[in-house]
Amino acid sequence: MKTYLAFGLLIMTAVAAMAAPQTLTAPIRTRAVRKPAPPPPIYRENVQGVVPRAVRGGNPLQMLNPRAPAKYGTWVESTSFDPDIPGKWKGIKLFEIFF
Repeated sequence: MKTYLAFGLLIMTAVAAMAAPQTLTAPIRTRAVRKPAPPPPIYRENVQGVVPRAVRGGNPLQMLNPRAPAKYGTWVESTSFDPDIPGKWKGIKLFEIFF
């Protein structure tokens, strides 16, 4: 008797599942379109020397200060050296252009 009851319940659930209409369409959702990240900016400093460094630095008087922070640079960056005599300076680089 128990087997007939279990079988009957199984049949009733199968018929109920078949009788319910099934939809085969997916719900419509709007997806947020992801924009690609912009490429990183390319900064090339083609011009160096005392004058461009003073303009970029913001405070040109700090270039004369021996205790200035490292962001203002050192005297070696703005000095041209004599290739024949090591350690002998030859002049000051006002503008230095790289190609």
